[in-house]
Amino acid sequence: MASKKKVSKVKKVSKVSKANKTSIRSSEPQTMEELLAGYVAPITVSRGQKIKGKITAITKQNVVVDIGGKSEGLVAERAFAEAKDFIKTLKAGDEITASVLIPETPDGYTILSLRTASYDSTWRKIEDSQKTGKPIKVTGKSSNSAGVMVEIDNLSGFIPTSLLGKSAASNTQALIGSRFDALVIESNRDQNKIVLSEKDVSEAAQIKLALDALSKVKEGEVYEGQVTKIYSFGAFVKIKIPGKMGKSTPIEGLVHVSELSWQKVSDPKEKVSEKEKVKVKVIGKVGGKLALSIKQAEPDPWIDAAKMYKKDAKVKGKVVKISDYGAFVQLTPGVEGLVHMTKIPPGEKLEVGREVNVYVEDIDSKTRKLSLGLVLTRKPVGYK
Repeated sequence: MASKKKVSKVKKVSKVSKANKTSIRSSEPQTMEELLAGYVAPITVSRGQKIKGKITAITKQNVVVDIGGKSEGLVAERAFAEAKDFIKTLKAGDEITASVLIPETPDGYTILSLRTASYDSTWRKIEDSQKTGKPIKVTGKSSNSAGVMVEIDNLSGFIPTSLLGKSAASNTQALIGSRFDALVIESNRDQNKIVLSEKDVSEAAQIKLALDALSKVKEGEVYEGQVTKIYSFGAFVKIKIPGKMGKSTPIEGLVHVSELSWQKVSDPKEKVSEKEKVKVKVIGKVGGKLALSIKQAEPDPWIDAAKMYKKDAKVKGKVVKISDYGAFVQLTPGVEGLVHMTKIPPGEKLEVGREVNVYVEDIDSKTRKLSLGLVLTRKPVGYK
């Protein structure tokens, strides 16, 4: 009985073996058409060609890429160094798009560059920083009076002096060669323009306090402030906004030269000086910036001008400006009128600073226009 069972088992194995052989023969190409259908031609590449592949390995010196051809792609040496920050974000199995530098080396490799992929990745990082308000790492390269040039993964950016925190602004050389955080506030890929702010990172807490204080300020309110800086276009004034626990937050606003006085001001330093205490009126809040006015914190002289200066009334004034079409005469600070050139007799010479007698021809306090005529004290030349 035992012998019969053994024979039976052998027969079964023999049958399976024959079936396997039949299966193997059926899977092999039997005709030329089947042979050609299963043939995969090696991929040929040319210099500069963009090619997709999958990373198979990353070492300290190169990146190996399966590009589906008879050889492997390799990112090495200079190409590896220029994309090192981008390579740090990659791992085996990632699909990438690379440019062909050398189609085939004597060793059988295709040398690749990740410059374009790195460039695209860096721009995505920059645009994301601007959109989300998330800082990015930059490296200081050089500095001048205008600001600091920085590098972001082989792209160049600029931080203006006004966007450096107090500590950084006081010693810009300390930033050169250093790696620090900055926030992208403006970018244009077509123009290759990147503007960043170091202040928005290093002084984020102070800026938040200032923005919170700014939100409490309302247009039309009058504050006591102190002049901090004076420029040709106006003066900056610091005001303090009351906060919690009796603490106040100082914020700065600009008083434009046209808002320094009801009188015309050519040089702001003639009207205000640094550290001088002044009253200012809030006239606007635009883009987180405060617009202030010194003149609007004072009574408007034109409000009473129509009552004080009736038509045909004779008054005294001082010549403050000579133009091609006449002379401007100031009646009171902030209220000026024009004596048109046709109202100035031949031979009559008016000079800045001269006091003259004039009469009111017309006045419109709403448009702040005042037309004057000279009161003649002697007979004009040629008059009969």
